[in-house]
Amino acid sequence: MVSDHQTVWASCLQTIRLSLNPQNFKTWFDPIKPVGLSENVLTIQVPNKFFYEWLEEHYVGLLKKTIKDTLGEQGRLEYQIMVRTDDNSIRPRRREIGSLEMDAAASQGAQVNEIKNPFVIPGIRKLKIDPQLNAKYTFETLIEGDCNRLARSA
Repeated sequence: MVSDHQTVWASCLQTIRLSLNPQNFKTWFDPIKPVGLSENVLTIQVPNKFFYEWLEEHYVGLLKKTIKDTLGEQGRLEYQIMVRTDDNSIRPRRREIGSLEMDAAASQGAQVNEIKNPFVIPGIRKLKIDPQLNAKYTFETLIEGDCNRLARSA
């Protein structure tokens, strides 16, 4: 088993490189820096929270598989996210792989398995929107022709 975090991450990158096109690899995996390795937990540093969320959304399966292949079944990945604080300094913040869903749900006080409707925007029901439609254009006054037969039958 490999013990150096640089070597482990280099091994992971070789596997990941084979699975992605060069541009995606360069965009999403070149900026990542390995920070440490402790008890089968590889810690990598990502530039910001958006970067972390993108990896979790699009590459979490690939990362999990690669880490397990490199470190064994007990292998885990931990992120160190560089965040800007109130005093404009940049500090690292740690997060384990797969914790994005749990953090988002916990911060909203919701259950992790709860499915939310993506088409409901909070506060939108309170708005009164004038559709600015012409009242004389209705299906009752529609004259059927070759070009609108489908609309009329609907």
